[in-house]
Amino acid sequence: MSIQELCRHIEAHSDERISLADLAARSGLSRFHLQRKFKAAVGVTPKEYAEACRMKKLKSGLKEASGVTAAVYDAGFGSSSRVYERADTRLGMTPNQYRRGGRGVAITYATAESPVGLMMIGATDRGLCFVQFGENEQDLLALLRREYPAAELAPMSSPHPLEFQKWIAALTNHLNGAQPRLNLPLDIRATAFQMRVWNYLQSIPYGEAQSYGEVAAAVGQPAATRAVARACASNPVAIAIPCHRVIRGTGELGGYRWGLARKRALLDLERSRRAPVAAGNSAPAPSSRTAAAHPRRARV
Repeated sequence: MSIQELCRHIEAHSDERISLADLAARSGLSRFHLQRKFKAAVGVTPKEYAEACRMKKLKSGLKEASGVTAAVYDAGFGSSSRVYERADTRLGMTPNQYRRGGRGVAITYATAESPVGLMMIGATDRGLCFVQFGENEQDLLALLRREYPAAELAPMSSPHPLEFQKWIAALTNHLNGAQPRLNLPLDIRATAFQMRVWNYLQSIPYGEAQSYGEVAAAVGQPAATRAVARACASNPVAIAIPCHRVIRGTGELGGYRWGLARKRALLDLERSRRAPVAAGNSAPAPSSRTAAAHPRRARV
């Protein structure tokens, strides 16, 4: 059984307890090798993938079931306490808050200038939930309200809290090439497939790009090119999840919810600010993936 087939098996049995030993037997691999191979292909472990599938089912159930408890057990969780323990990393909010459309979630926001225009950052007490670009603060605030219509929105107090200052500094330094790797806490909602795509996008090196087809193959669904494009288009946290590093197989930019000019600028900026080689050596030749990031160099 291939990794892709294992993913389909986990999805079909997400409300059951699936052991790593059972998956290993189905794949013909040892548990150690399956764990390593599965995470390399999907971006998460089999256990994390199963939990993401349960969370997806829970989200649907919270909108349809008669109560939170029924939805929790229908999704395959043994108790509601396990759901609340994982709510901050998988659901983005507690089940009751999600069921009420995010009502009661407090989001504070602030704007900052960046090398590619005005950037608004929104955050809960758990992490960043909104990083987007726009022409002015009013338009960005309208986007934030549309993204979280039932949340309590408030401008960030001045001076900004220390954690928020660190997040803004990390994003700014990343855009300036001083901090190629980002590891920021995120408080976002995602389906199992979106999580696989977004996790994988975070592994694409700074200054490089991959095609939608390459990403689809990497997450175990080579025919899901359009679904990958939709996952990129629904990304609420620009840069933190670098969807701008995904382009068409021809070398064309494809889409970008914040404008193709900005996508081109981000790719060119990253490519020009990658860490230089040791003093005295010439700059390294771009890899095939890096060359694809430049819109004037088409891929075959």
